[in-house]
Amino acid sequence: MGRTFNVIRLQLINKGTFVWYPLIILAAAVVISILIYAMIPFDTPKYGGGGQAPLWYFFAVGMSAMTLTFPFSQAMSITRREFFFGTLLTATIGSALMGVIFLIGGGIEVATNGYGVNGYLFYLPWLWEAGPLGAFVVYFTLALFFFVIGFTGATIYKSWGQLVLIIVSIALTLALIGLVFLATRLELWGDVGATIMNLGALGLALWGLVITAVLTGVSFLAFRRAIP
Repeated sequence: MGRTFNVIRLQLINKGTFVWYPLIILAAAVVISILIYAMIPFDTPKYGGGGQAPLWYFFAVGMSAMTLTFPFSQAMSITRREFFFGTLLTATIGSALMGVIFLIGGGIEVATNGYGVNGYLFYLPWLWEAGPLGAFVVYFTLALFFFVIGFTGATIYKSWGQLVLIIVSIALTLALIGLVFLATRLELWGDVGATIMNLGALGLALWGLVITAVLTGVSFLAFRRAIP
């Protein structure tokens, strides 16, 4: 475990990647969104998705954690298993901190009536239906999910090269298109919408954690063949 925690320290040597860059992106999204809200000439609540920007950034964090740090870790005699679990633990901590920041942001929005302009980035009613804990799970899941996607893609690239990564990306895209085609052809969109509403944001987040766990398993299998 001590060596695994050393991987966390290794990943956080460049604090900009995991700490400062997400905060800078988040602060910029908040300022820009408030300015846009202030220009909208009506008093009803205004909701936006600008707060999701740092969550998407975790996709790039996942890629850089693999492509930039992994070769360096091998020069330090860190085993692949230690690097993998240490990196995933770092991502879990970062995602949890991001979830806490989003909860704080939601509290500020409620206390200030949406920054005084009735505008909201964090306190989105559908995401908060299950309360603060449910909202935390949603934000935590999104950040970790994007990280694992980026990390898995980079792992496939490091293991089998760009061609295999492209083939996998195309195959996943075709599979998604196939599901959309089936839902449209069989007129299932009403059932899909009803299922989403019944699950709610928390239910979808919990399923997202399941998908994240599956992707983590795929990444771990591919990681054994990764070339530094």
